Amino acid sequence: MRVGVVVEQLLAPVPGGTGRYAAEVAEALAATAAPEDDVAGWTAWHRDPAAAAVPGVRGPRRLPLPRRPLVAAWERTALPRPRGIDLLHAPTLLAPLGGGPPVVVTVHDAVPWTHPETLTPRGAHWHRRMGERAARSAAAVVVPTEAVARALRGHLDLRCPVVVVGEGVSGRLAPPPDAAERLAALGVASGGYLMTTATLEPRKGLDVLVAALCEPGAPDLPLLVAGQPGWGGVDLAGMAAAAGLPAGRVRALGRIPDADLAALLRGAAAVVVPSRAEGFGLPALEGMAAGVPVVTSDDPALVEVGGGATAVAPVGDAAALAAALARVVGEEELRRDLVRRGLARAAEFSWTAAATRLWELYRELGS
Repeated sequence: MRVGVVVEQLLAPVPGGTGRYAAEVAEALAATAAPEDDVAGWTAWHRDPAAAAVPGVRGPRRLPLPRRPLVAAWERTALPRPRGIDLLHAPTLLAPLGGGPPVVVTVHDAVPWTHPETLTPRGAHWHRRMGERAARSAAAVVVPTEAVARALRGHLDLRCPVVVVGEGVSGRLAPPPDAAERLAALGVASGGYLMTTATLEPRKGLDVLVAALCEPGAPDLPLLVAGQPGWGGVDLAGMAAAAGLPAGRVRALGRIPDADLAALLRGAAAVVVPSRAEGFGLPALEGMAAGVPVVTSDDPALVEVGGGATAVAPVGDAAALAAALARVVGEEELRRDLVRRGLARAAEFSWTAAATRLWELYRELGS
């Protein structure tokens, strides 16, 4: 079977979690393909699409339209289409829907319907419109959790199968041999900080986390935030200063190399995921896999992925989040228990398992 994968998100200004998903899925599909199978990446027209190259995946091949015209075209039609494929997988809602070979679309979350205020008005409108097109025209919709499947069924008239396919932890986040040196270069010591990974946007609940650090009894540890600025003007330094936190208590690291992220995850006192809404919550899984206690909000997808192996606080409740962090940082027995259960839970997920399930789906659709 010849499968195309849209890898355009890898060339976006802020690839974010969906960019990592696109790269990991494409690479895992190529690694698990049968000898007669073929996986090729496709992008919009870019002068240099090299940043969308994925190991084991042919291409990237370019469609005849640049990104903006391609987005506009696929909002209305199924043209232009990738050529020479039997099936196309779009890892986001940017997809040619309504004609040609079968199209599988991954819908990462139901945020445009359940929490539209956490997106730009244009972004929420575009996602809802494309979600409605996918519900009518996709061969299948892939979602990362049962929580997303339930939410989508409540908002969309889905005329195709909805298939839950989990995610995994990138092999690029394996422990680097020079982890101690990397932490020293970043000015932190193992066990001496809290860690979160998030695009800097309102949905990620970073304001709640900053407020939690101001609560009496909150751990007196710096917070490191790895992730690029998104929309919404989230100014972490300004937010921390306005909350009365001392300079340096909250550090925005921007987008960092995977080896630095791997070292930071393993050295954290806790990984914190305080999101208002998620579809999966890859940082929570990455924290568990790194052998670190994880604290999340009680967003349904985060609770599902945590599987009872994380500490949980109500969405938006800074006091409860501070109390959970204090327990996780201060109670050694709880820490050991969360680490043990987290490692076991993380072992239930892998990109190889995700790709294996996707190949099964592709063959079902092609039969």
